[in-house]
Amino acid sequence: MEREKEQAKERSRRELEEEKERERERAKDRLAVQRATKEAHERAFAEARAKAERIALERITLARQRASAEAREKEEKATAEAATEKASREARLKAERAAVERATAEARERAIEKAKAAADAKERMERFRSSFKDSFKSTNQDNQLDKQFQKTASNNYERSTDSSNQVVEFESALRHKARSEREHRTAERAAKALAEKNMRDMLAQREQAERHRLAEYLDPEVKRWSNGKEGNLRALLSTLQYILGSDNGWQSVPLTDLITATAVKKAYRRATLCVHPDKLQQRGATIRQKYICEKVFDLLKNGSDRS
Repeated sequence: MEREKEQAKERSRRELEEEKERERERAKDRLAVQRATKEAHERAFAEARAKAERIALERITLARQRASAEAREKEEKATAEAATEKASREARLKAERAAVERATAEARERAIEKAKAAADAKERMERFRSSFKDSFKSTNQDNQLDKQFQKTASNNYERSTDSSNQVVEFESALRHKARSEREHRTAERAAKALAEKNMRDMLAQREQAERHRLAEYLDPEVKRWSNGKEGNLRALLSTLQYILGSDNGWQSVPLTDLITATAVKKAYRRATLCVHPDKLQQRGATIRQKYICEKVFDLLKNGSDRS
């Protein structure tokens, strides 16, 4: 009986150990399954992340390519428009220059023709007067020779008369040449003055057209700068560098240096000299600088009148 009990205990112990072993095996299997599941999840997450990154990269690349294509298209369009505008401007300038040259040539030709006509008329008048005087002199000379002189004296007198007539004709030719040259110079000066006037008119028209074009985007800029400062001379002077820019020669004045009235007057005089139209013309300023300075000059003058 005791042996059977021991055998039963041994059998139960072995069964218990086997059960524990099976439990350990199941635990190992569960750990392996969990590890495999975790690895599968991590692998799926990594694949999903890589796929998302790849899709995002493709989208970014596509967006960059699209933006680059649009920028290139805009640049090509702007270049084409600039080239077209430049060609049209050059053609317009060429046409204007040709018109001025044609008008100058026509004016010169008219002046020369007028001078020639006047010279021909004067020459015909002088010839008529000379022939009339010669006929009158010859008649008087014949009468006097028949009455007073002998044949020898008459011959001598005729020779002296011929030489004097040659001198008169030579002097008349010199006067005619000098008069023609003077009239030619006058015609050239008139044609040159007309060409200069036409060129000045053309430049004035071009400057006026450029002013109208600049006014479209410079007026809002000047308005933004002067907004809230109308009549406030100190505020206008202390912020003048923001509208004039660095290429105008203006040195900025901080607001702390514009406390006294004397400092304000001194800065105002400097500013008016900097933006005065006559000074800009002497410095050879551009049309854009002239336009901005004229607006600033009016605002400063208005602020000075109010202060």
